[in-house]
Amino acid sequence: MTVITHPHARELTKSVRASVLVFKDPRSQELLTRIERLAPSDANALIIGETGTGKEIVARHIHHKSKRGLAPFVAVNCGAFAENLVDSELFGHEKGAFTGARTAKAGWFEAANGGTLFLDEIGDLPLSMQVKLLRVLQEREVVRLGSRTPVPLDVRVVAATNVNLADAVVAGHFREDLFYRLHVAAIRLPPLRERPGDIVPLAEFFLEEHCQRLGYERAVLTAEAEQKLLRHNWPGNIRELENAIHHALLVCGNQLVQPADLHLVEMLSAGVRLDQQQHLERSASVAAAGSQLEGALMALFERNQRDLYDHIEETVFRSAYTFCRGNQLRTGRLLGISRNVVRARLEKIGELEASR
Repeated sequence: MTVITHPHARELTKSVRASVLVFKDPRSQELLTRIERLAPSDANALIIGETGTGKEIVARHIHHKSKRGLAPFVAVNCGAFAENLVDSELFGHEKGAFTGARTAKAGWFEAANGGTLFLDEIGDLPLSMQVKLLRVLQEREVVRLGSRTPVPLDVRVVAATNVNLADAVVAGHFREDLFYRLHVAAIRLPPLRERPGDIVPLAEFFLEEHCQRLGYERAVLTAEAEQKLLRHNWPGNIRELENAIHHALLVCGNQLVQPADLHLVEMLSAGVRLDQQQHLERSASVAAAGSQLEGALMALFERNQRDLYDHIEETVFRSAYTFCRGNQLRTGRLLGISRNVVRARLEKIGELEASR
């Protein structure tokens, strides 16, 4: 089992971020293997995961396992800046560049020169700054606000997001070219509910750590408490688990954590709610389409049309072929049949001749 802790874990007490990652679950071990394969590269990386899953810890591990390990690691939350200050914070400014700029100041890119810049919540970056960020990544240089002189950069960018950037691109909230620039090495960090093998080891880690911090004798989890932890959905991921263990230590008796000591709030994470909503919408859409199809068939049955089956089959093939924009292979995949069968049917109904 591999354990990676945040170097400033105790400073994150009131934060929603994770302070430690445990790689014991098979899925986590596969993830660790992927991270360590990508780390030595200088390619930009994009870490995708829910809040509290440990994105910054992964970014730091990538940095330490790379050739830049002894150089600066600079972490920046893109959602923490006022929009009018993002340019100055990221790219720096010269004296007099704006009201209040009494001295020149290097931005976070220059601060990370030679090392790694971690851009957390990259999806919150304004579109105007996305354009400038893309230029910096392409040109490998930065121009401070109020200056015309470029500053050469040697920075690896690791970005993170808890939103689906592909959807943000479609919605016009995120630039497609920047998305692909960052998506060179993508790492999806699974939520805690998808790696149950990590739950109890994490709980035991937090038990020992908080006992030491509070000056308590070592506490243990009962088997029933472990089962309660494993059944929980963990919408707040690792940070929620740490808070639950901390609370349990304060109220448990005889240094034995019982199920009643674990104050767990049953709610669904945004990711689970979205999945369920999309599932319901898809189910409703499929049901509506099925009802419409059944109604159309009933109307055809009432007309007592000759060669009805051939007519229905021809309509299905024509519609599928049109839907797939004249691609026989995709038509076959859509209908669950081979391309040869598709071609034979299309020739039979004259669709191939018509398309020439």
